Amino acid sequence: MTSIEIFTKMNCPFCHRAKALFNSKKVIFHEIAIDNDPQLRTLMISRSGRTTVPQVFIDGHHIGGCDDLYALDDRDELDRLLNLPAG
Repeated sequence: MTSIEIFTKMNCPFCHRAKALFNSKKVIFHEIAIDNDPQLRTLMISRSGRTTVPQVFIDGHHIGGCDDLYALDDRDELDRLLNLPAG
């Protein structure tokens, strides 16, 4: 099973878009809300090298943010990473 982690903030529209894409593909993801938790924010930055949300990891590999996620989907590479059937 593919492991998906997404670091988010509650009021972030890009976070909502990223989660909506995963929901549309009917895949389960682990949301890590960094609101009010400086340690989780520090963890996100140390893993991704970025300070913005969302930050997405698939099977431990950093994918990037919302735009990066949608770009993968536009290139038909996201389904492969998620081990979803083609078509």
